[in-house]
Amino acid sequence: MIQVTLPDGSVKEFESGATPFDVANSISAGLARNVISAKYNKQTIEITTPLTEDGSLVLYTWNDDEGKKAFWHSSAHILAQALEELYPDIKLTIGPAIDKGFYYDVDLGERSLSENDFKKIEDKMLEIARGKHEFSMRSVSKADALELYKKQENPYKVELIENLEDGTITFCDHDTFTDLCRGGHLPNTGFVKAVKLMSVAGAYWRGDENKPQLTRVYGISFPKQKDLKEYLELLEEAKKRDHRKLGKELQLFTFSQKVGQGLPLWLPNGAALRERLENFLKAAQKKAGYEMVVSPHIGQKELYVTSGHYAKYGEDSFQPITTPAEGEEFLLKPMNCPHHCEIYNANQWSYRDLPKRFAEFGTVYRYEQSGELHGLTRVRGFTQDDAHIFCTPDQLDDEFMKVIDLVLYVFGSLGFENFTAQVSLRDPENKEKYIGSDENWAKAENAIINAAKAKGLNYVIETGEAAFYGPKLDFMVKDALGRNWQLGTIQVDYNLPERFELTYKGSDNEEHRPVMIHRAPFGSMERFVAILLEHTGGNFPLWLMPVQASVLTLSKNYENYAQNVLTLLENHEVRATIDDRGETMGRKIREAEMQKTPFMLIIGEKESNDGTVSVRKHGGEDLGTMTVAEFAEIINTEISKTLKKFEV
Repeated sequence: MIQVTLPDGSVKEFESGATPFDVANSISAGLARNVISAKYNKQTIEITTPLTEDGSLVLYTWNDDEGKKAFWHSSAHILAQALEELYPDIKLTIGPAIDKGFYYDVDLGERSLSENDFKKIEDKMLEIARGKHEFSMRSVSKADALELYKKQENPYKVELIENLEDGTITFCDHDTFTDLCRGGHLPNTGFVKAVKLMSVAGAYWRGDENKPQLTRVYGISFPKQKDLKEYLELLEEAKKRDHRKLGKELQLFTFSQKVGQGLPLWLPNGAALRERLENFLKAAQKKAGYEMVVSPHIGQKELYVTSGHYAKYGEDSFQPITTPAEGEEFLLKPMNCPHHCEIYNANQWSYRDLPKRFAEFGTVYRYEQSGELHGLTRVRGFTQDDAHIFCTPDQLDDEFMKVIDLVLYVFGSLGFENFTAQVSLRDPENKEKYIGSDENWAKAENAIINAAKAKGLNYVIETGEAAFYGPKLDFMVKDALGRNWQLGTIQVDYNLPERFELTYKGSDNEEHRPVMIHRAPFGSMERFVAILLEHTGGNFPLWLMPVQASVLTLSKNYENYAQNVLTLLENHEVRATIDDRGETMGRKIREAEMQKTPFMLIIGEKESNDGTVSVRKHGGEDLGTMTVAEFAEIINTEISKTLKKFEV
């Protein structure tokens, strides 16, 4: 008999040789019908794999990320079989699952593939899937594996196998198809009910531009046709909400080849948006006891050598800037934290002075590869809403929880209410990736977990995702389209205070080392604006909108009254513009709708005589006629309610 421990801590006893499917069936028939894959003692296995020793079992369904990974990996096998049957002379290479779907890289020889071929490939995949062929793993000797692929004249698989240890090589079989594979599959092909090939692209073998170029076929699959339909509808909506498209329409930002790739230029509307976001956070920070500081855009290379950033990120930085002075080198600032350590070091501190909370909207620079640049979400120059808190060890838990409160206030005020907190820990099997002692890492990790528990956060633990200098709490936000984004981060750091020899005088009159908290609720201003744009579709919260109201005149006769209305609105701190062009009212309204203007104030003879405005809300709702003061009260009340709802 063997003992199987489940995620809830319960232990079940089974005969040796029982499978994960048997375990699922012992829990419920429904789970058995839906279980896709499993992990036993942290190793991915099939649900038909016999269990022969005591261990911990996790079962996955389509609703789990690991379940989707097995589903899409299996679908990649089905795609490979379909391609091989349709084009017998091609050579297969690799086909992994990715975040959304899967791909397979193939050498087509003289042949080419286009979207015109997708339908017949999809039909062949579904034909294979309907056969309900079981996925079966088997071990193969290195000699036999090499013989198979040499016989098929497939140099790619041969190269992969040559780099594997004998005794570790496995094949996966289904139907008439065999592929080199480590495992993690559906029980059978019949689980796949809907397939869509998304695109085709070129890809170098093993990512090396000196090696042959292959054809990469991307696809996605689902257990139900309606899931595919909903996914495609979301894709269409995502295209409409693409921040690059909306950024252009709303005239927020642009890029210039002459300025350089990945270096955004903020237009007046975008600059005003950024300023409002900054002022919003500055006000919250001031209330929370932060002090604003400013640091330069460059620093001596030695600064980043001391911090450890150069050793870890030197290859991703811009090349050092040399000066006429011998041996003097500067770097464009890749991080703000080393500068803030030196700001702390500018004074001698007592325990009575702490915590010190230094905040800065600091622009940093990192040399991202050109192929990885994407709108505002991946750039080479970006502004972080950085702050670093220097505190005593006794103050750490309280300070960390206050930062969580600030992050929740920011998210709530901007409409991000669906999120999961991720506790990112060090990989204990790969400690060379990190700096600092085991003792300090243990203290830092415990502080984050305790704070997450105390705040009642819905959190998960991810091992191996920590920063090189300390663990962190990342906030994974789900947007309006159900996509997950990493926004906001809080990190505990015992290591940089050591490296920069930061001290404070304790109550015992001795020198002590402070603890450092890194935090950035927005993360990167550029990336945050991009995600906010796509989340809201450009319909920002009212308090953030560049223009909250547009005054639309029926004719030139009402220009003077429109100016009076604008002045009154400005006196009530409502941001407004006037559209007094000689266009039809219908066109003015359409253009205001396109600009996502929340309110349109229509002025004609009656309104001019009565000293009122006719109010139309974005989307078409008619709010009737009212005075400017009454309208301003509506706006300011709505803004006040939004911000106070989440205020700490």
